[in-house]
Amino acid sequence: MQLRSLKHPLFLLLALLLASTFAFVACSDDDDDDADATATATEDAGGGATIDISGVEELEDGTLTIGSDIAYAPIESFEEGTDNAVGLDIDIAKAMGEKMGVDVEFEQVADFAGIVGDLTSGRYDIVMSAISITPEREAEIDFVAYLGPVGTAVVTPADNPFGITTIAKACGRIIGAQDGTFQVDQMTALNEGDCKDDPIDIRTYPDNPAVITDLELGRIDAALMDDPVGAYAVLQSEEDIAISVFGYEGAEYGIGVRKDSTELNRVLQEALDAIIADGTYADILEEWGLAALALQ
Repeated sequence: MQLRSLKHPLFLLLALLLASTFAFVACSDDDDDDADATATATEDAGGGATIDISGVEELEDGTLTIGSDIAYAPIESFEEGTDNAVGLDIDIAKAMGEKMGVDVEFEQVADFAGIVGDLTSGRYDIVMSAISITPEREAEIDFVAYLGPVGTAVVTPADNPFGITTIAKACGRIIGAQDGTFQVDQMTALNEGDCKDDPIDIRTYPDNPAVITDLELGRIDAALMDDPVGAYAVLQSEEDIAISVFGYEGAEYGIGVRKDSTELNRVLQEALDAIIADGTYADILEEWGLAALALQ
């Protein structure tokens, strides 16, 4: 099943979940010698540029290179059986690229947990991968916020056998999440606080599909991931998983930029502002069923 066929059900599920909660939150790479680990999504910007990028060193070659973990639908993923990257991040980046008059190229990172280090080492111009803006990440890189706040969902077997109806009830359970995500930080914080006497057994995985697989196989009691990703996983399932907690904490998604890339940061913000102003941003969010998570 292709992702875009689920855009309307995803919007409806998100809207229902958002209506039932008072809090939002968000979730939110190393070797380039593997040819199979690189995938591109390129848009010919043509003559539609409206932003002056002269003097922006990273864009002198006419391409904005973006590091991303392309396994987090509907934010970014590969169309089934192809190396064609699709998703919210892809479309937003392409629209921004058109405003700047540059091509956009997404590259698959080796490891999401190392995505910030990959950026600071100069492997990519920017990183864009459902990255939650946290104080720890802001200490290393700068961000252009573009979505949210987005929350964390707890996904359980459909019958929720362990009764995880609040985040505190995750204490003592085996909980999975993708390595390097905001959700791992959240569980670590819980183990230092509410779950100190009955800690969560935290299991980490290289990508989110692996988390869902182990949940469906009963190897973990629950899984933590971003709200829209959890909603998408439930829609993809055979009704064997469900969201039991939605909107835990909250953080915006951000485009990661090196701290010394000040001019690039400036034009990225201008490009984002431009697609918000002309309605393109709203159209893209609606297309992916994520209008409820528009930047506040």
